[in-house]
Amino acid sequence: MLDACQSKGPRGCAESLRKERAGIAVMDAAWPGKEQSVYRRILVPVDGSPASAQGIEEAIRLAKPMRSRVRLLHAIDDLSVSRAGYARDGSSQLRAEAARMLARSAEHVRSAGVEVDTVLYSEADGTVANLVEDEAREWHADLIIAGTRGRRGLGQLLLGSSTERIVRGSCVPVLLVHATADEQAAVG
Repeated sequence: MLDACQSKGPRGCAESLRKERAGIAVMDAAWPGKEQSVYRRILVPVDGSPASAQGIEEAIRLAKPMRSRVRLLHAIDDLSVSRAGYARDGSSQLRAEAARMLARSAEHVRSAGVEVDTVLYSEADGTVANLVEDEAREWHADLIIAGTRGRRGLGQLLLGSSTERIVRGSCVPVLLVHATADEQAAVG
């Protein structure tokens, strides 16, 4: 690092060190073929919402240049049951719908040239936040990218509590991505 810093001067060296400390991939012309990538495994919880779609897009944007692997995780919980309009006994339909959503999302990631796999859980396996935390730990994720609706107050309490619990309980960095106002308005 010292030789590379000397060739760049103090400003270039400080910039490289700042990026390295911030967890950004550092590619240095002074070291051809040497690149550091902090985020080799990116876990993305998805629920089919515009916010989770933004999370997928951010995962692609980060994963592609770093040649990282993405894992999409969906957990069928009470909220997804009520959103889909199924009674509890419609779980096989809900599971099939969730699997299709994961497959479409994975195909989108794959078509961008990023290696991807999927995991599908039901709430019987644990809460959404616990499942994400456990998956991050067991899969050795380097980063979690979670979409958030950006609500405050009661809306956050009712709809953002899983994301908040993921942030508070995660053993790895969590990047929150907001859906645009137009995307949220389209959903209602």
